[in-house]
Amino acid sequence: MKKAFITGITGQDGSYLAELLLGKGYEIHGLIRRSSTFNTDRIDHLYKDLHDPEARMYLHYGDLSVSGQLMDLIHDIRPDEIYHLGAQSHVRVSFDMPEYTGDVTGLGTLRLLEAIRKTGIKTRFYQASSSEMFGAAPPPQSEDTPFEPQSPYAAAKVYAYYIVRNYRKAYNIFACNGILFNHESPRRGETFVTRKITRAAARIKLGLQDKLYLGNLEAKRDWGYAGDFVEAMWLMLQQDEPDDFVIATGETHSVREFAEKVFQKSDLDYNEYVAIDQKYFRPSEVDVLLGDATKARKKLGWEPKVKFDQLIDMMIEADIELARKEKTLVDAGFENGSNRI
Repeated sequence: MKKAFITGITGQDGSYLAELLLGKGYEIHGLIRRSSTFNTDRIDHLYKDLHDPEARMYLHYGDLSVSGQLMDLIHDIRPDEIYHLGAQSHVRVSFDMPEYTGDVTGLGTLRLLEAIRKTGIKTRFYQASSSEMFGAAPPPQSEDTPFEPQSPYAAAKVYAYYIVRNYRKAYNIFACNGILFNHESPRRGETFVTRKITRAAARIKLGLQDKLYLGNLEAKRDWGYAGDFVEAMWLMLQQDEPDDFVIATGETHSVREFAEKVFQKSDLDYNEYVAIDQKYFRPSEVDVLLGDATKARKKLGWEPKVKFDQLIDMMIEADIELARKEKTLVDAGFENGSNRI
């Protein structure tokens, strides 16, 4: 039975990847941060009590800023594959927390690579690189496009990208960079723009919210489905030689187009409910991200399955269901759909 270690297992990508690997018979070990509240909602459906003989998912407390802890975990688990998805991954927040972003998103990758080097284990390493690294580079962007990062998050990811390549060459570590373009799902965090839009439309439709405030509506992104993209991560670590790959749909849509479609599909007048708030603009904007995944198609045999409209429908359906549950609580007298009277 193969073992996989996943940082960021409680995030959107981590939950879909854990599902995929469990389905392939892996034993899963995930890194989670200690918190006073449970933050495992996305993977609760995968959990089995550790006394259950069929349990194959184990969670370990740790932090990407603590190198000794990471080294101990790698040494004790001895995973066949490591999927490094954990990061401070919100681009706008990285301007407010640049030092923390650099430490966790950039140096966190170095700490894991050092753990592999110092323990001497034979493992395969996947680094979650980001299309944000391309920044101001003109589209379409491929593996050969120079990086022009436009945020502390993107700059930290560029550092991580190059340290992966350096350790691959210097220490013969099987390490890959997956340069993933935007990928969404019903499990996307509520502060990310796509989920913010679908959640707001559902709440507005049920009378739980009055307006939706957004930033740059003209920014264009290449949006795919997270469930498709985690398959590409796995495929990278099954190759004979490590390499770097762009993963994208090859289509680009603006934030405005995404929002218009969501409101149209929700039978709402977009112009009546959507407004601009300058606080959501980034200090430096990225205008267009459009990926060329030709290499992934040829070498990995990977193709995106879920189309743009299907993705939107999927997210709307999930958020309508959540909004209905919230409204039931509100109608029963619970403030803001919570358990506070």
